[in-house]
Amino acid sequence: MKLIITNFPFIIAISALLAACAAQQELRNIPPPSPLEMVQSTPAYIIHPGDQLNIKFFYNPELNESVTVRPDGKISLQLVDEVQVAGLQPAELDEILTRRYSQELKKPTITVIVASFTGHRIYVGGEVNQQREMLLSPGMTVVQAIFQAGGFRETASPENAILIRMGAEKEPIAMRLDIQDAMMGKGAGAKLVLRPYDIVYIPKSYIAEANKWVNQYIERLILFRGFSAGVTYQINKDR
Repeated sequence: MKLIITNFPFIIAISALLAACAAQQELRNIPPPSPLEMVQSTPAYIIHPGDQLNIKFFYNPELNESVTVRPDGKISLQLVDEVQVAGLQPAELDEILTRRYSQELKKPTITVIVASFTGHRIYVGGEVNQQREMLLSPGMTVVQAIFQAGGFRETASPENAILIRMGAEKEPIAMRLDIQDAMMGKGAGAKLVLRPYDIVYIPKSYIAEANKWVNQYIERLILFRGFSAGVTYQINKDR
């Protein structure tokens, strides 16, 4: 099933991820990144609502404008009125505006500059101290993003981390990463540079799930409590 990316991609994709990875065994079946995903180049920027665009006319500076992309993905310009821009690369918008203004101007030369960005964001969730959406800085790695999210909780399973990335057809692609190896400079996670809309999810460890089971199905049983007064059960949290 394809995931349609909207202005709230992280919430949607996290929900899909949790549904797909409800069982600990399923996490181990997710493959590591492919060689193609290991390429560190960042895809061309896509214009998003909230971006500020500078539209420059080389021969007609009186038409220069600085506009903000509206929530509906459109901008309003002189002579050509409204233009749908969200989802386009700046070069694609340049071509569209050149065609539109050619009906009003003789051989217009236009440059589109993205003055401020809103689309370069990622999300880190699961067993980290601060689940959060954050700005994606150039060259940011998975390990750096996790540290910005406050690091791992004691219940985390960093060797079973999941990266969700938007595919070529805007479908979510899941990849398994061993963050413990990545922190030592080894494995796929050490070489992987994050991209816009990436989601890093840290699942609970097996022992954390066992503790949860004990709490829900043993300690809360009335009959069990009837003869367990003064008895303490301890599960070793070391894996």
